[in-house]
Amino acid sequence: MSIFNLISMIGGLTFFLYGMNVMSSSLEKMAGGKLEEMLRKMTANPLLSLTLGAVITIAVQSSSAVTVMLVGLVNSGIMSFTQTVHVVFGSNIGTTLTAWLTSLTGIESSNFWLQMLKPINFSPILAFVGIGFIMLSKNDKKKTLGTIFVGFAILMFGMDVMSDAVSPLADMPEFGQLLIHFNNPVVGVLIGTLFTAAIQSSAASVGILQALSLTGSITYGMAFPIVMGQNIGTCVTALISSIGTTTKAKRVAFLHIALNTICSVFCLIIMILAQAMIPAVADLLGQSLQPWDIALLHTLFNIVATVVLMPFSKQLVWLVEHVIREKGEGQPVSDVPRLDERLLRSPSVAVGESFHVSKEMCREAHEILQESIALLENYNPAMEENILWMEDRLDRYEDKLGTYLVKLSSQSLSNEDSQVVSKILHAIGDFERLGDHACNLADVAKEMYEKKITFSPNATREIKVLTDAIQEILNITACAYDGDSAELAAKVEPLEQVIDGLISKIRANHIRRLQKGACTIEGGFILADLLNNYERVSDHCSNIAVAIIEVEHNSFDTHKYLNGVKYGNSVFNEIYETFQEKYAL
Repeated sequence: MSIFNLISMIGGLTFFLYGMNVMSSSLEKMAGGKLEEMLRKMTANPLLSLTLGAVITIAVQSSSAVTVMLVGLVNSGIMSFTQTVHVVFGSNIGTTLTAWLTSLTGIESSNFWLQMLKPINFSPILAFVGIGFIMLSKNDKKKTLGTIFVGFAILMFGMDVMSDAVSPLADMPEFGQLLIHFNNPVVGVLIGTLFTAAIQSSAASVGILQALSLTGSITYGMAFPIVMGQNIGTCVTALISSIGTTTKAKRVAFLHIALNTICSVFCLIIMILAQAMIPAVADLLGQSLQPWDIALLHTLFNIVATVVLMPFSKQLVWLVEHVIREKGEGQPVSDVPRLDERLLRSPSVAVGESFHVSKEMCREAHEILQESIALLENYNPAMEENILWMEDRLDRYEDKLGTYLVKLSSQSLSNEDSQVVSKILHAIGDFERLGDHACNLADVAKEMYEKKITFSPNATREIKVLTDAIQEILNITACAYDGDSAELAAKVEPLEQVIDGLISKIRANHIRRLQKGACTIEGGFILADLLNNYERVSDHCSNIAVAIIEVEHNSFDTHKYLNGVKYGNSVFNEIYETFQEKYAL
């Protein structure tokens, strides 16, 4: 064993970690916003939560990444702490898949097909196919799939390099003397914990143990405690990510540690007692094992942890809540929803959460305008104050969401996620401007109330028709954005055209009434302000609808779209005529 073997070992570990990172991020990118939706729809059903936790972990190939994701979601107030318990159980089981993949390196056979199961033999083919997808395909999903193949090949190459680097250890007496210390189960747990915590990857730690097992020097008695320690060490990533978060988020990280530590202590006690009392167990623990045996131990440990502790999940929650006590640092009532930067480590989840927050912004913009329209009919100072408060919230929504999306845009996103980000960026400015117009309408209502200005019966009737049209375009826009419905959004522009026509007619009618002395000049100024704000509200609704529709075409050429639907479009004309008839003066 020379210094060059050590260098090769470090190089192999580097390739392994890099390949794991590439494969994990690409798998998540391919999953798109589905991960966030899966987590959001988590129910109280423990088995469903367990299954989803395992599936998501398999998708991103990292239990640490899933736990960090959960920390971010709980810190944002999206999920409650109790919702995460069974997801963590599932993530521990899901993370064992990597160990089974890397265990294939130990296959030894003269059979061609069995040899082809060995990753070092088939991964170059995957890498070749993957690089072909990356270089030749224009399809984003194929490029991402190619990156996954290349990442897997790099990971397996690193595993093979590590295996070759440690093979001389089998003939070293010093290595045999060192392994004597591994026979102490407590030392094994500590080594597994510290090493995994240092490299922050249980998959890589298990991979190194599997590489060492190929020397024939690792026994069951050595490997099992190390596997226990590896499960504890992998919690460090989530623990670090919980620094500076809310109490509930800290509880998620502590839950992961508590779960694996309790099960490790339980299994360690059973192992020591069985070794001392049952000769057959002692003989088994003294036997050497192969990489697939380590994968089996890894899987069994996490399944045992789940089976033993799941019935006591309520008690586990109670324990964590009493260790990590609430400090009363809850989110301020007036603050906007948190956008946790920890979620940027999982871009697809961050995109889904950003869209969710933008939908909250849309609902508030809709609500504030409805209140301002109600204020025109019945002025109330308290309602006006609430409108100003909500407008300030919309300003902070735009500021925080816009800043977050700029950071998110620098991450590696799928085409689908990039389109969602573009849609949100286009829409949030319009939501903020809708809030400004709501304040303007509140000013109009206040001025009418203080100066006791009223419109003529004809003007009042016309404004009522226009107001009904404005409320409908707001309802359609809000529903279209909330449901991400291009079909609903297509109804906005025809109605916006009808509203423009109504406003033009009301202005013309007002001039005629003014000439006849039926309306006052002061009332005319108020009417002009009202019509201008209504017109701008409908314009912003049109902008939002265009963003919803055009995201499907990966284009935001608003003028081209509007020209295309207005001229010679039978569907547009049919919807337009329906609204024109409904809102005729």
